Amino acid sequence: MQSTSDPTLSIEDVSITGHAQLIKVRSYLPASKGALLPIVIYFHGGGFVRGSPDDAEIAAATIARHTQAWVVSVGYSLSPRFPFPAALEDGYRATQWAVANARAQGADARRMGVAGHDAGGNLATCLAAVARDRGEFAFAAQALLAPLLDPSMTRMASEDEIVDPDLGANECAQCYRAYLPNASQWLHPYAAPIESRRLAGLPPALIASAQHNLLHVEAEKYAGELIAAGVPTEVTRHRNASHHELGTHPAALADVVAFFQKRLPVKAHRR
Repeated sequence: MQSTSDPTLSIEDVSITGHAQLIKVRSYLPASKGALLPIVIYFHGGGFVRGSPDDAEIAAATIARHTQAWVVSVGYSLSPRFPFPAALEDGYRATQWAVANARAQGADARRMGVAGHDAGGNLATCLAAVARDRGEFAFAAQALLAPLLDPSMTRMASEDEIVDPDLGANECAQCYRAYLPNASQWLHPYAAPIESRRLAGLPPALIASAQHNLLHVEAEKYAGELIAAGVPTEVTRHRNASHHELGTHPAALADVVAFFQKRLPVKAHRR
């Protein structure tokens, strides 16, 4: 266990057993001041093929500090070496670890949220579906920042409509092919959430899209599908942000913090 200093947070890296290999989770723990903290599981971006908890540093620390939540940032296995469902199952293992250690951290495993950016948004909402179906633990809220939701790529904005997109269609297709090497996986509800016909029972959602992002159409379409399934859903489009910027965009993170404050309020510790 390796500790990193922050004046407002206790930050530690922990190695745990993942689906196919050891993975790293980074714990962000604010001072509880006697309160029982909610838990947020966070997934970094990188198109399933790159990235680490280092890339989620700003988002994870912001959520932990201002929501007053124990944030567990997941260093999941990357494709193509570890394709679907390795990253998703790593997230499940990380959540099991958080639940098992909640009491020692002064946190409440009955009040958990999940969040992510880019590929992490896909993993976040798919993990919420897995948790619903397996019934071992449950999430009370999900926040998705510029999520990748549609491996078929049939719900993207036209590249002619977006000024200087920082995520092009070709790059997006390469990422999906690495994560989902078998064509049959491209419609799997745990990989292509926008294709799922079983959205009822998912936790309340906040979906943030970026104006200068080819994927804002599918993000907003998914929000509509969740609403149609009876899932309380908020959707925002940030007009001055691109795809990659949204993971650290101050206004987007402020929305995430406010959403989790509402859905995962800090509670007094009962003695």
